[in-house]
Amino acid sequence: MSDPFSSTASTLDDIRRAHERIRPHVHRTPIFTSRTLNERFGAELFFKCENLQRAGSFKIRGAANAVFSLSPEEARRGVVTHSSGNHAQAVALAARLRGIRAIVVMPENAPAVKVAAVRAYGGEIVFCFPTLASREETAQRVVEETGATLIHSYNDERVIQGQGTVALELLEDVPDLDLLLVPVGGGGLISGMALASKALRPSVTVIGCEPEQADDAFRSLREGRIIPVEHPNTIADGLRTSLGEKTFAVIRSLVDQIVLVSEEAIVQAMRFLFERLKLVVEPSGAVPLAALLEEQVDVRGRRVGLVLSGGNVDLEKLPFRTG
Repeated sequence: MSDPFSSTASTLDDIRRAHERIRPHVHRTPIFTSRTLNERFGAELFFKCENLQRAGSFKIRGAANAVFSLSPEEARRGVVTHSSGNHAQAVALAARLRGIRAIVVMPENAPAVKVAAVRAYGGEIVFCFPTLASREETAQRVVEETGATLIHSYNDERVIQGQGTVALELLEDVPDLDLLLVPVGGGGLISGMALASKALRPSVTVIGCEPEQADDAFRSLREGRIIPVEHPNTIADGLRTSLGEKTFAVIRSLVDQIVLVSEEAIVQAMRFLFERLKLVVEPSGAVPLAALLEEQVDVRGRRVGLVLSGGNVDLEKLPFRTG
């Protein structure tokens, strides 16, 4: 996706083909609503529940599109990725569904619940030091040793196209949305959704939602260049990643705004979703609702789609009391 804007129609066709490719392997996730929240914000809110997706997050969409796009020869050599969480699980599952080998490079401090999930899906784990440089170097070494195909967690056009299928489904189910609120980490989800939604409904506003304590996308969009994240200290572990060149190119052209939220609001949003909508949503997935709770976006009188991007919560470390 060196030039993702050369043909909007072609890009949308790629995302539609991705949707057909992954359809047998992913859930078409439901949309939840809340009368309480609609009344509170004076809007109609539609929650796309990717927390109920296979492997617990939207990541299976991009991973499945990448894995099932491989030629038979590429598939024979397997795949490799580096990830601390949901993408790792997604690649392991997608590889198992195709019957091929998956090697997952994970930092030695990765959450135990996500390490266990990768192993349960059949992924072979190679641990590395908890730095991006170590992850990339280790993954490259595995590629050289095995000939496996690297599937980057977001800076990969096949992955971006797969994530764009979230918007296809959302706009099929609720075609007259005015606004989309999407979490931003490496940018794969918001890039894919922006490409699909702006092609299908050019008037839609796309807003990225990001933790204050991992605000690299906010600063990058403001400065017009990628500013890598430094020492992110947020509970939203899925959003601690810096943008990639491919995702930033899409964000610069198609994303209207990025807003920031506090850690307190993220926890408050998680708790509301848990108690009122009966949804287990991980911190990263709760960030769009946190943006509304802190009044970062005026949604009065608008129809708003919010992506609950994942539900992989370590219940031993739940950040609020339930009793």
